[in-house]
Amino acid sequence: MALLEIDGLTVKFGGLTALDQVDLRVEAGSIYGLIGPNGAGKSTLFNCLSRIYTPDKGRIRFSGMDILKFRPQRMVHLGISRTFQNTELFQSMLVVEHLIVGQHTVARTGLFAAAVGLGKREEKAVRRRAEQVIALLGLESIKDQNIKTLPLGYQKLTELGRALISEPKLLLLDEPAAGMNTAETQRLRGLIRRIRGELQVTVLLVEHDMSFVMDVCDRLLVLDFGQAIAEGTPLEIKADPKVIEAYLGEESDSAAGE
Repeated sequence: MALLEIDGLTVKFGGLTALDQVDLRVEAGSIYGLIGPNGAGKSTLFNCLSRIYTPDKGRIRFSGMDILKFRPQRMVHLGISRTFQNTELFQSMLVVEHLIVGQHTVARTGLFAAAVGLGKREEKAVRRRAEQVIALLGLESIKDQNIKTLPLGYQKLTELGRALISEPKLLLLDEPAAGMNTAETQRLRGLIRRIRGELQVTVLLVEHDMSFVMDVCDRLLVLDFGQAIAEGTPLEIKADPKVIEAYLGEESDSAAGE
């Protein structure tokens, strides 16, 4: 069953067509990847899903709902959460505080009520949920550290935790492995699989690391100049002549030998 359905998505910026009649189906419980050269339209598609952009044409349905009817701040309430290519974190806050604040976006008790002592039961639930996500991501040892003192790998995991704290149905990951070393990237592979398996979260990701994408994703959509040129399993994408010509090239041969 498709959790996310995109039909004929078209986005234009002046005379530039960033997305041109793109269709996409993401099955519930899958890990789905978007790949393509720089400028192919991947970030534009993510920004449409986050309601940062409104497409010129097309339809986006999530859990059967037309999300184009909703404002951006409603996406997390509908069950869509995301990370960003460049981490969007508060440099003066602790790791655990990022997760607590992240859950206030969906908590029934507002920040003002919490500040005057209301909703204490819910506040305890928020903290308990934060500790659970911290444990899942292996952040226990640095949870009380200031985010600005931590290397990029931990900052990215903190942003991932903040996205997970709202208990999304669909998690959008924008280049999650960018800037990570080999060990951090390998760890992230396992975490994404655990998030899908243990939390029952569907994952849609954009990533340039082809080894990472081919290993972790169930299916892939390849964009080039705003158009979808191929869709299929990693093995099918590796062998597709259009994809090799447009994007993978020699990298496809090296990835196939791994």
